Amino acid sequence: MGDFVFNFEMEVRDYECDLQGVVNNSVYQNYLEHTRHKYIKSIGIDFAELSEKGINLMVKRVEIDFQSPLRSGDRFVSKLRMERISPLRFGFIQHIYRLPDNKLMIKALVIGTSINKRGRPELPRELIEVWGLE
Repeated sequence: MGDFVFNFEMEVRDYECDLQGVVNNSVYQNYLEHTRHKYIKSIGIDFAELSEKGINLMVKRVEIDFQSPLRSGDRFVSKLRMERISPLRFGFIQHIYRLPDNKLMIKALVIGTSINKRGRPELPRELIEVWGLE
């Protein structure tokens, strides 16, 4: 596995926890999505501009392995790297580590593609280049 290219720190909020006092499993997808959006923005990709060009990024599949739960007030870092899955698909490999002990909390693979103006899967050259997916 390669190195992570993006890190984003967050903190668990009270309302994200269930009756057991741990982060509800569905909330982790919000953390992962927020990290992906921050990463994409940090490398100069604008969702609105892509949409105007007829390029829409889509999630095809999400796999999450839960290792240990986060609790209210926990600080954590969400880490991300990308890999090419196929000619038309890319993967975001994402891990969440609790701070300050850097304990692995979840591992995730989010597989995506992009859809062109005709509604067909297409991975534009500009995305391949900026993401380093050659």
